[in-house]
Amino acid sequence: MRIHEKGNLFACQECDRSFSQKSHLNSHMRTHTGVNLFSCKECDKSFSQTSNLTTHMRIHTREKTFSCNKCDRSFSQKYYLEKHMITHTGEMPFSCKECDKSFRLVVYLKAHMKTHKRQKPFYCEECDKSFSLKCLVKSHMIIHMGDKPFSCQECNKSFRRRGELRTHLRIHTGEKPFSCKECDRSFSQKHQYDSHLRTHTEEKTFSCKECDKSFSQKSNLNTHMKTHTGDKPFQCQDCDRSFALKNTLKIHMRIHTGDKPFSCRECNKSFRQRCELKPHMRIHTGEKPFSCKECDTRFHYIHRLQSHMITHTGEKPFPCKECDKSFSRNSTLKIHMRNHTGEKPFSCKECYKSFSRNYALTTHMRTHTREKPFSCKQCEKSYRFAGGLRKHLITHTRKKPFSCK
Repeated sequence: MRIHEKGNLFACQECDRSFSQKSHLNSHMRTHTGVNLFSCKECDKSFSQTSNLTTHMRIHTREKTFSCNKCDRSFSQKYYLEKHMITHTGEMPFSCKECDKSFRLVVYLKAHMKTHKRQKPFYCEECDKSFSLKCLVKSHMIIHMGDKPFSCQECNKSFRRRGELRTHLRIHTGEKPFSCKECDRSFSQKHQYDSHLRTHTEEKTFSCKECDKSFSQKSNLNTHMKTHTGDKPFQCQDCDRSFALKNTLKIHMRIHTGDKPFSCRECNKSFRQRCELKPHMRIHTGEKPFSCKECDTRFHYIHRLQSHMITHTGEKPFPCKECDKSFSRNSTLKIHMRNHTGEKPFSCKECYKSFSRNYALTTHMRTHTREKPFSCKQCEKSYRFAGGLRKHLITHTRKKPFSCK
């Protein structure tokens, strides 16, 4: 009857909790006395309540009775399932009162609050680092031990932290739990999602201390910082160019190999970089997001707008250091400089010829493929080069002499 009457007759003398049944009070008292009556037969752990032992045994049996209905993951405890579900909803219910940050779990909020109070009471015994949570020290210690206990069963990679393994497994499962509400893109990692969101908000939170430039991504700031140091450790083996980033060298190498992995689905064009494909697609969609403030002309590409603006100003801000020529675009100056350096980065795979410009290589390749893309609309003739077609068209416009029948 006490359950229905909701009466709590048995009060704990150590704290302010009370219980409807004496057995519940006795069980609760063990948390104060430290008496652990229920021991695990698999390890040396013991517990004050049988329910805690039952939950613990799932570690040994690997039983995972709580399944996620959004993906194929399962958990040994309901608490872990509830924590996991937040990754699908994107909910951040715990907000910091000192700043605008929010967190999925209250433990993350508590750890964050210590950054405002500058509290880091847990120290690493191997180095001078300190942490706001004890669990962060344990996680950090793996760096000194060199241990990677969490292995992927799909490949041979191992990780220091369980969270790193979970993130890695999404490569195999294809799971992308972080979805953008502004567009249809999804991401496997939260930092990728956060970085993507800035493309919609145009927020640039990472500022350079050397100049006034700001960036939406920290990686872009790190790349930019190398322009101040001038450090370019990655050297191209085919030419004398060097780069600050390994990935930039990888993209540059496609000039020599001719590799263009990003293809347009609407036409047969391919590109060396993804950032080149995206603006190209505007040709098919008709989108022209860049407009001139001086006139009503609009452009697919921002560099076309920048080039167009010079028609209003007549400015040529890129002078050649070797001669007295100046150019309206930096890219045109770079191409011009090859006349002085003799650089020919575009090589033919069929023969030994090299060229200073990409279009010259494209034109040369027709001598091997025998492609004739320039066709006369008035007859059946085709030509490899535009100049050949222009000469041919004169034969149609030339007046024929009058003949008497």
